[in-house]
This record gives sequence, C-alpha cells and structure tokens, in this order.
Amino acid sequence: MEFHSLSKMFNMTGWRVGFAAGHPEVIAALDKVKQNIDSGVFTAVQDVAAQALTPMGEELLRGVMAVYPPRRRLVTDALRAAGFEVFATEATFYVWARVPRGEDSLGFCRRALDDEAVVVTPGTGFGSGGEGWFRLSLTAPDERLAEAAERLRRL
Repeated sequence: MEFHSLSKMFNMTGWRVGFAAGHPEVIAALDKVKQNIDSGVFTAVQDVAAQALTPMGEELLRGVMAVYPPRRRLVTDALRAAGFEVFATEATFYVWARVPRGEDSLGFCRRALDDEAVVVTPGTGFGSGGEGWFRLSLTAPDERLAEAAERLRRL
C-alpha cells in the first residue's frame, strides 16, 4: 500500500487530504478502519483534491511549481554569500543549510528568531541526523525570502 498527500504539492497545507493506493483487499481493510476512527474529510475539500488529480490539476501544478526554482536560487545564493553551507537539492520547496560552527540546530534557530525575527526550522525536528542543519521554507514571496536571507547573514 502507498500513501500520498496532496497537502503540499497542491498548496493544500492544513487540509489533510491524500489517498492510498494498493491491493483492493488491503484498501478495503483501510476503508473499514477509517470509517470507524474518523469522520472523513469535508466534501468540498475532497472535490478540490479530486480536481487536482485531473489534467487540469497537472496544468495548475506546473504553475505552482514554477515559482520554486527561482526562489531556491535566490535563497541558496544569498545564504552561500553569507557564508552558510547549503545542501543543494531541487526536490522540495525547502532549503537546508548548516548552522554556524559551534552552534546546535535548536540554539541557532532560537537565535535567528530572537535576534532577527526569522523563523527557520531546526534539523533535529526531523531526527538526530538533522542536527547541525536548519530548514527554510520557500513558500514566502521573493522579497520576504531575500529579507530573511539578509537577516540571517547578520547572525
């Protein structure tokens, strides 16, 4: 069985909508469990999610995704210019960067918030392998991302 979320890919964060695919007997068992543990997703959200999986949704997705490569370049270039080591990837709308030497993830993220009013996520929120890294979301407008990168440079 595979589980898929539409939340982030289709800008439906917070809607908690996705789907499962797999062997019909396993899906039937999941259906029975779901019927007994929750009340389901609001019908209008289900309708929008179904539309996202059509060819029209694919077209909309291309537009949604088009903003991320330029934003990723903007942020990674700015962070690298500020002396941060950036983990290069094109598979997400986040940028991962190493915290400055001598700091831990949580301490750096707290300092970014307290000193520069920038919210970044400590890598430890994703397991012990994330220690020493922080994550910055690319979902804000370009101007705000440039401002955040400039503020992080001042740390």
